[in-house]
Amino acid sequence: MPTAIAVTSADLVLPPTDQQTPTAALLQAPDAQPLEAALVDMNVMLERYGYVVAVYPASIAAAHERRLHTIRSMLETDRLALLKLDLPPLGIAVLVRQLRQLSICDFSAGVVASAARLLSHYIYAGALLNSVTKLDRVPVSLKSHAKSWMPGSQFGVLANPEPQLIKISSSGTGAASGAGVGAGAGVAAGSGAGAGLSGPGFATQLLVGKGTLVSDWVTATLAPAWQVSGVQETGLPADSPRWWGTAKMIEFAAFLPDISVLYQLVASVRREKCHWCGIELIGDRCGFCSAPLTSPENQSRAVGVLNQGSP
Repeated sequence: MPTAIAVTSADLVLPPTDQQTPTAALLQAPDAQPLEAALVDMNVMLERYGYVVAVYPASIAAAHERRLHTIRSMLETDRLALLKLDLPPLGIAVLVRQLRQLSICDFSAGVVASAARLLSHYIYAGALLNSVTKLDRVPVSLKSHAKSWMPGSQFGVLANPEPQLIKISSSGTGAASGAGVGAGAGVAAGSGAGAGLSGPGFATQLLVGKGTLVSDWVTATLAPAWQVSGVQETGLPADSPRWWGTAKMIEFAAFLPDISVLYQLVASVRREKCHWCGIELIGDRCGFCSAPLTSPENQSRAVGVLNQGSP
């Protein structure tokens, strides 16, 4: 029986990569569903699947987050994992799809839940913005703020795994002016050099969500520089303009598309038992109760050095 994956917004559910990838359940906001109905729905999922991994953004409304914790508390269940992620909306959608892919593999629910922290390090999530005056997710220098007021300004921003910000020149290539936030240390030489933003040193595909900004920089400059194996387009998540501080934007996320690579990456990490709830986990924290491992000698590093072109 696969582990159920749930989300708090329908636009976080990307189309499946194959016929085997299951969809995700929607955990609606308090103003869209009474508490009694939400409790019934969650109880049905727990009875059917055994475990539920609920993924939600850190930018979610406080009332919606309280609803999730209320459901877990009232059902008195330790089989509901609440994963709060501080990723851009499109990055969360990518991670949710990867968890959906892993949910039908031979991993326990605890491993699937704790794999979210591991896999987030392999998602390069960013955006092309026309302004950074309202951007508070990535450090922005006063110089970059000033340039935001210049007509025609564009900025390439990477929020994950390391924050970066560059000014896009009029020729469409990345310029180092306004940068200085995360130089991409440790990334393979040449990956993303032509785009200004340091990209992944391993094989990825690029997902692009277009807003109202008109530009081909992401597909014509960034994608070739990052040596992605393919570019896919999708709708822009509803929360993206608020997350990035502007509606004139193009959001993107580079990710590992191959389920066999995801499986190998997760399977290569040593599994532990949570000392608090007893569930299986990888990494240094339980995905269900958030308890850390008890001692340093029991902690395992997130292994996996992926090389460009050959994960």
